Amino acid sequence: MKNRMIFAWAMIFCLAVAPVYGQYYSKTIKAPPRVEKMTRLRFFYHDIPVGKDPTTFLIAQANITQKFFSPSPYGSLYSMDDPLTLGPNRTSKMVGNAQGLYLALSRDPTKFSAVFYADFAFTTGKFKGSSFSLFSRYPLTDFVPGPNIIREMAIVGGTGAFRMAKGFALFRASSSSAKTGDASLKVDVTLYHY
Repeated sequence: MKNRMIFAWAMIFCLAVAPVYGQYYSKTIKAPPRVEKMTRLRFFYHDIPVGKDPTTFLIAQANITQKFFSPSPYGSLYSMDDPLTLGPNRTSKMVGNAQGLYLALSRDPTKFSAVFYADFAFTTGKFKGSSFSLFSRYPLTDFVPGPNIIREMAIVGGTGAFRMAKGFALFRASSSSAKTGDASLKVDVTLYHY
């Protein structure tokens, strides 16, 4: 009984002391007015899941989807480190890379849809050291989209020159392969930032 009383008093003491030590310092001040800038970018994004130098790797896959043939089976999680270039060819001048993850969502093996997160970082030029973050759903599409099909994705943040960015990116296929899953996409980005 004595041990229970000591335990009860110890609990009461700990609960009473926690609010005092759990506080933190904060001060809210009015931010000065800022001028919003708009930047438009165009580059090419290359996703290469197979071959001698792949840029995308399967890191997890649901057991139930292994019986279906598909370049990106339902429930598959991929990591990527894809090159960004000035031109449509992989050998064009590299300006940065897109690193992130995407999760394949389509249960139809002939279609592709994913939740996509990537940080598009620039390693050369005017925006060297800056990046923007894209977090969006890649809409359902056939594996071989036509060049006139445009996919819009949301930009939710940025660093460096693109600090506090918001905006959108438009993706158009410049080339793709249903057999390998390789894709080169033209990307037009509109960023609003400070």
